[in-house]
Amino acid sequence: MKNKLFLLAICLFAGISSYAQNRSTEIGFQSDNDSFLGQGSDRYYTNGFFLHYRHAVDMTKLKNDVANAVFGLELGQKIYNAQSGRLPSADFVDRPFAGYLYLGASANVLYKNETTLKLSAKVGVVGPAAGGYPIQRFIHNTFGFYKLNSWQYQIRNDVELNLSGEVNKLLARGSWVDLTLASNLNLGTGFTNAAIGPMIRLGNFNQLFQSVSTQSTVSRNANPGLLHKNEFFFYYKPQLNGVLYDATVQGSLFKDHPVAGTQEIVGDINHFVFSNQLGVALTTSRFVFDVGAVINTREVKQMVKSTHQWGSLTVLYRFN
Repeated sequence: MKNKLFLLAICLFAGISSYAQNRSTEIGFQSDNDSFLGQGSDRYYTNGFFLHYRHAVDMTKLKNDVANAVFGLELGQKIYNAQSGRLPSADFVDRPFAGYLYLGASANVLYKNETTLKLSAKVGVVGPAAGGYPIQRFIHNTFGFYKLNSWQYQIRNDVELNLSGEVNKLLARGSWVDLTLASNLNLGTGFTNAAIGPMIRLGNFNQLFQSVSTQSTVSRNANPGLLHKNEFFFYYKPQLNGVLYDATVQGSLFKDHPVAGTQEIVGDINHFVFSNQLGVALTTSRFVFDVGAVINTREVKQMVKSTHQWGSLTVLYRFN
């Protein structure tokens, strides 16, 4: 009898352990800020905050070559400064002030051969309606930062509709290192650009169909073929970006700028931007953590600084 109870306990524990690793839904946030890097800067892309909801699709209803599929919702805001939020005059606006607020939905299809395809659609607004100024003012007042004085120069209101696609393809893998080709494309009234480059991972990582790297840590059905129970790895992702349009710099596609009767200041984009992203990712039975930094070359021709950088923190909670 004791042996039977012992075997039953082992089976239950195994079932609970398997269940604990098979989370179908996750919610959480991502926070970006240049102050996270401790350099005392407050310029260019200075703050971003994003709420995430992701839910895995039942894989029994998918094609045989699909390992995982994830539906996602995202609410986000980005805030852009000039070289500072407090300037002596308009002559010092080297990057347009802008807020961008959006709601997005995505479908992430991940194949067994470790090719992934993520399609997204976003609707949002650039301009005062995005709330960039009141949010930054609240942050500065709350933490005792300097008083803002230059948001009257911000990009005017405009509605943006954007479609995007992201493709990742595994190129090579060893026991503790792998190499992936990562690319993405944005098309729309707000942002038109494309980027491509390698992604290198070092440590304990899983396949691209269920990994932090591809926003696919949730799964509806147990996947016994994962390389690791939990992920813990370092990543480096350099990319070359080709940019055709950016509404946070140039304003609306369908209006003349600056808008008559306003103090709006727009800028001229650099069509090629090099980006370096590096960080550390960790997953547990319930949580997902990603801590990273991004360093970009000059995105606007008028920028005084040749590079700008920010830190990023992502925390997600997984459940069934």
